[in-house]
Amino acid sequence: MGRTRGGLTTKIHLLVNELGLPLEFRLTGGQVSDYAVAIDLLGERRAGAVIADKGYDSDKIVAHVEQTMETTAVIPPRSHRKQQRNYDRNLYKQRNRIERCIGKLKHFRRFATRYEKSKATFQAMVALACSWIALKLIVDTA
Repeated sequence: MGRTRGGLTTKIHLLVNELGLPLEFRLTGGQVSDYAVAIDLLGERRAGAVIADKGYDSDKIVAHVEQTMETTAVIPPRSHRKQQRNYDRNLYKQRNRIERCIGKLKHFRRFATRYEKSKATFQAMVALACSWIALKLIVDTA
């Protein structure tokens, strides 16, 4: 947990696939910037494109995506950048898949209310919720 102006908070950096299913996540304190763990989270993966919001707009992340991963970075530039980058606005519309995945995670009450107080137990709860979302496609619960 990290201290911000709003109190103690935790950020979940979530990586999802093209279907919106969670692949991997990292937890950081609320005061940590969005791009602090992005390169570690992306790693050496192969993808058609990497879609992220403005919080992940940094030259290091864009260089990692384009050079190491050899793919396109679809990250809108922040308004205060001196050199504005172009990005595919139509492809960026697919970023709603990660928002929908986070919405599904919030259906777990323990997750939404941040019931777990330690990092280890909260990380286990997030992993369990991500596993449940992925398993719902495989297992017929009807």
